[in-house]
Order: sequence, then structure tokens, then C-alpha cells
Amino acid sequence: MILQRWVFLLMLLLLVAATTGATANPDVKDGCQEKCGDVSVPYPFGILEPRCAMNDNFFLNCSSTGEGHQELWFGKNMPARNISLQNGTVTVEIDTSVDCYDQSGKQSLLFNQSITLGLGPFTFSDSRNIFTAVGCDTVASVANMDTTFGAACYTLCTVNVTMSKNNSCSGSGCCQTSIPKGLKSLDITIGSLDNHTHVFQFNPCGFAFFADKDSLDLSDWPLSRTPKSYDPSNVVIEWVAETETCEKARANASSYACGMNTNCSYSDNGQGYRCSCKEGFVGNPYREQGCQDIDECKDPEKYPCHGKCRNTIGDYECKCSPGMRGDGKIGCQGFAINTIIAVIGAIVSLVIICLLLCIIFRKIRKDKNFRENGGTVLKHQRLKALNQKSWPQKNSDETEHLLGESSQSFLNNESPPMSKSQTVISIDIEKYTDSS
Repeated sequence: MILQRWVFLLMLLLLVAATTGATANPDVKDGCQEKCGDVSVPYPFGILEPRCAMNDNFFLNCSSTGEGHQELWFGKNMPARNISLQNGTVTVEIDTSVDCYDQSGKQSLLFNQSITLGLGPFTFSDSRNIFTAVGCDTVASVANMDTTFGAACYTLCTVNVTMSKNNSCSGSGCCQTSIPKGLKSLDITIGSLDNHTHVFQFNPCGFAFFADKDSLDLSDWPLSRTPKSYDPSNVVIEWVAETETCEKARANASSYACGMNTNCSYSDNGQGYRCSCKEGFVGNPYREQGCQDIDECKDPEKYPCHGKCRNTIGDYECKCSPGMRGDGKIGCQGFAINTIIAVIGAIVSLVIICLLLCIIFRKIRKDKNFRENGGTVLKHQRLKALNQKSWPQKNSDETEHLLGESSQSFLNNESPPMSKSQTVISIDIEKYTDSS
């Protein structure tokens, strides 16, 4: 029974650890799928369940293809390839308009593109997209379904023109024109004046399409190109959270789309407002918890600090080391206390080493002088003399026998004074032994 309780507690702890250790994706609502195929779907967009999106305008269709691959659809027939919270854009693929002719000038293929974004907060980006027509006998036009806008271009050439990314597209082989802000529908038509009869050998077809200027590469559109089964171009669609002002949106807290630590700003197309993280914060500005503070001190490459870094809410401080001055985020001047202490320590260590070397060399020189002046011999003589200090007492009987009573009387009196030679030897021994 006790063992079962311990097993149960262990499993409970593992479950809690797994739950707390799993980091929820801040870009989607809890329990919502964050990707469809290889495309991320951040909130306010959502898939599979309506609750995963902010509202019906942002609820996208994620379906499986016949090959088992998931495809994200924007609208009814536009595959979505990228969603950007920062730029407020959705990049989709749209089929190009095309017309082709045979050698006799008979039209063999014609497709004119017509598409609408509906009533939601979406418009075709006027700054990112450009209308392009490719061909040597091609007339193309673009208009919105309300017929409040229209533009056209005509391309003409008599010889093959090499299409390249840096092609000016000024009318020879291709032409381009811009669109106004706020377009929610496109009607692209294409035709030919002479049915390509004079250019059929190198240009049997003409193309007209709307395309993202950043991804458009005209080298992909040679004049000899013929249509493929799926021949799309990338188109950028701009979106806003709501088509109203920030002031009006803030007044209704229940529907206001921006979370904590965010800014409300207007889109370039003037259709409504978007949300963005305040400076020093990161995250999904459309989630209720909003954006979280960035710890700049953990990313010195992006947030440089040449002193002591301290994270603050929405920013960071960088103070120069003691003894230095300036802005630590840019650079500090002077010498830090640590550097000064290190230099002083190095100097003191060098002085100590020099003193030790002097003492060692002086000792070596004294030892050398001691040996060269017979100090070793004299030292041994002194040691011998010290060992023979008790010689008069040990040999008193022999001295009395050899010298008689006079010797005995001499020993009983004070010892005879040392000779001059004995004094000199003693002084010399003291000199050399003391120096050792």
C-alpha cells in the first residue's frame, strides 16, 4: 500500500513538472494549432476552431491536400504563404492572367483574373505590389470591381528581349504600373493587338499579374515562357485589427484588440489601426497578456553594454565601470578601477621580483668572495679550534709531566695571552663566517 502511494506521488510530480515545463506558444491561444503545413498562423488569425481567431475575418481554412499535405487558404482560392504580425501583411498566391496564340494567330488560351477580398479589414498593398505585363504584343489592364480605379500598359518588341531582375520594364518586353491605396478587388484583363503573329517564334504568350516587388524576379518570366498547370505570383495583402480609430477602439475595452505593453498605430493604407509592442518589449501584441519585457542584458550583441548592465522595464541601463566616464551603451573612456589595480599589482610584483633578484645576486657574490679568499679553510680551522677548546684540561697530566711544577703553577694562574697570529686568524674567521 505504501509503495503504491509513493508510485502515485511520483507520477503526479512528473505530470506537474511536464505541465509547468511546457512553454505555451504566445502567438496562439491555448489549445490552438499554431501551424498549417509549414505556415505559422499567429493570433489574431486562427484555424480549425473559430475560438482560435479574434473574429470571423481572421478565421482561415486549413485543409489537407490529396497528398496529405496541409494547405492554408486565404479566402476561397488563395493559398497563404506567410503571415506577418509586425508588418500587418499576408502573402498569398494568385493565378496570373494569360493569353496564348498559335502560329496562325488563333487564340489558344485565355484567362483573366478577377478576385475580391470581401468586406473584412484587408486591402491589396499599394506599397509592396506592382502591376506587371510581360510580352511583345500584349495589352493589359487592371481595375477594381467598383470601377473607381483603372490602369493599363502596353508592351511591344520586334526581337527577343532578355528578361532579368534589373530589367527596367519600360515597355520593351514588359511594362509596370502602380495601384492606389485601399483596393479590395482586382480585375486583370489581357489581350493582343496582332495576336502575336509577328513574334510567335519567341513569344507565343502574354502574361499580366499583380506581384510583390520584393519577390518578383523577371528572369523567371522569359518571353518564350508558356503557361504551367499552376502559374501564380506572390501578392501582399495588408490587414488591420479593426477599421476604426485608436481613440474609438480604446473607448470600448471589450473589443479593443491590443494587449498589455502595446502601442496602437495606424496602417499606411489608412484603413484602421494595428497593434505593436512598445519599445523594449516583445511578444504578440494582439494577445490579452500582450508583450513581455526584453532582458537586454542577456543579448549583448543586439544591446551593447561596455560597462555594468542592469535590466529595467522596457529598457536597460549600462553604467561605465568606476574610474571611467561616458555612455556605457556607446563606449566608456578612461581607465577602470580594476585596470588600475591590476597595473599597480603588476608594478608591485615586478619590484618584489627585482628585490629578490638583487638579494640572490648579492648572496652569490658574497659566497664567491668567501671561497676566493680562503673562507672555507678558515671556517674549518675555526670549527677545529672549537672542538679542541677543552684540550688543556684533557692533557693536564702530560703537561705537568713535561713542564714540571712550573707548568703546574702556570696552569693554576691566568692563561697566557694569545699571540698576534692567533688574534688575526680569529678575526679573519669571524669576518668570513659572519658573511656566510
